[in-house]
Amino acid sequence: MAMPINVTSTSNNMDTLSRNELVGFINDTLVLNYKKVEQMCTGAAYCQMLHILWPEKVPLKKVKFGAKLEHAYIDNWKVLQEAFKRLHIEKDIPIQRLVKGRFQDNFEFLQWFYKFFTINDSGDHDGYDAVALRGGAGNAPAPTRSPVKRAPVKKPAPAPAAVSNVKKSGSNQNSAELKRLQGEVADLNAAIEGLEKERDFYFSKLRDIEVICQEKEGDEMYTDFIAGIIEILYATEEGFGPAEDEVEGEPEIEDDEQEEY
Repeated sequence: MAMPINVTSTSNNMDTLSRNELVGFINDTLVLNYKKVEQMCTGAAYCQMLHILWPEKVPLKKVKFGAKLEHAYIDNWKVLQEAFKRLHIEKDIPIQRLVKGRFQDNFEFLQWFYKFFTINDSGDHDGYDAVALRGGAGNAPAPTRSPVKRAPVKKPAPAPAAVSNVKKSGSNQNSAELKRLQGEVADLNAAIEGLEKERDFYFSKLRDIEVICQEKEGDEMYTDFIAGIIEILYATEEGFGPAEDEVEGEPEIEDDEQEEY
């Protein structure tokens, strides 16, 4: 296929499709079941849409269609960013804003991509099996934060008439206290989940820096500079140490997918 026709995002040349029409366009093309624009924040759908047009330029095996965390979304956007560079597509990708899953940022980028895709699409992809090419992954909507399940409140056993009022009062107090504690647990779980996402995001950034340092270790021009960075990266403090079980579980980040800003 020919090299892409670049599209400039302006209010005069953009088709005015609604959010539902844009999501429907993605679902129909890729056989997905997205419910809202915000689910495009993973970057996976964009990678496969570009793969339809230029399959040799997008390494689809690197795309994480089941991504649930920001650092995994960033990996997908890096795949798209590298494909844009190979194809000389003149469009900046605001990765840090898109991965947050906010409507406006994702809606604007999806509007641009729709225009770009339709202008460059020859329509010659009837034999493209989107589901098979991504290994059957990504058919369900992107997961959202699950509410914390609350333990069922057991109904108090029937009490003798003489003490029923006393037990009823105590039961109401216990129920209110239980609800209060369950609310605190839900808030704590939400806070923990947010902290874990933030931790994983910054870990992936430090890993990228480490990889760059490792690539430059043999270059005498950067010896002192790299040594200083490595010393900071590997420095430890009393009471803090590497969480080996967590580090081992982190997905590997490809060396050639370093993000540019």
